[in-house]
Amino acid sequence: MSKSLPLALFLMGPTASGKTELAIRLRQKYPVEIISVDSALIYKGMDIGTAKPDEQELALAPHRLINILDPKNSYSAADFRRDALTEMADIVAQGKIPLLVGGTMLYYKALLEGLSPLPAADPAIRQQIEEESQQKGWEALHQELAMIDLVSAQRIHPNDPQRLSRALEVFRITGKTLTELTAKKGEPIPYRVKQFAVMPAQRSELHRRIELRFEKMIAAGFEQEVSTLYQRSDLHLDLPSIRCVGYRQMWEYLDGNGTLDEAVFKGICATRQLAKRQITWLRSWNDLTWLDSENIEASVETLSNAIVSES
Repeated sequence: MSKSLPLALFLMGPTASGKTELAIRLRQKYPVEIISVDSALIYKGMDIGTAKPDEQELALAPHRLINILDPKNSYSAADFRRDALTEMADIVAQGKIPLLVGGTMLYYKALLEGLSPLPAADPAIRQQIEEESQQKGWEALHQELAMIDLVSAQRIHPNDPQRLSRALEVFRITGKTLTELTAKKGEPIPYRVKQFAVMPAQRSELHRRIELRFEKMIAAGFEQEVSTLYQRSDLHLDLPSIRCVGYRQMWEYLDGNGTLDEAVFKGICATRQLAKRQITWLRSWNDLTWLDSENIEASVETLSNAIVSES
């Protein structure tokens, strides 16, 4: 990778692995500016359940791309890529190093590889597909997809109408299959990227951290935070913000489904599942240096060496 390109650091890892603490430590030592890579931290008014850095932490290490959106709005990987590249260019222009911190792996992938040239949604075609599904059933539409794009049909379950509809929509708009279009990548990132992932050596320690963090969230008023959102008429369970881990389970409890203890248990289980998915992504990631959550001094030293040697 060309030395003429500016340096950028990625600090990835599963939820509750200690990314924020490590990033703040690094910010105290070096001219780095933090960009959040988290699909939940973007939302205003969702602080406790997202484990958003508190005022003291943000004073020590300001984070870009947090608190930028109302929970009623959606935010795509393409939106993130656009905003992150803008922030990175601004940081480099100040003579500093972008430090991207978070666990939303899809955002990192979009940033690194660019985005395939998929068309924007077409409401008329979506409505047409919806009407066909009511007449023929999704199973018949899945068979139709298999005729035109077997690879996508094998990947998409017949009971997944959202992705099934999108695959058919893409073909009807462009005349090209989803498989064909997603094989084409966009512009690669114009940076010299050094990638790190932090997590405890033992999965049991990560589970302990997740449980402890959830207990702290409850003590800090998580139920009241979700209740405030719940009272808004423009928010509902189908929105990406309310589907965030923890929020969904608390929302369902406020809907009258189960007890608070059950909501907490489900929230912890869902967080563990999220962490498992994040780790699966990271295990398949290229050019990754692993850091140990439980040895923060050694992790800081490894990151420091990368900055010094690459700067």
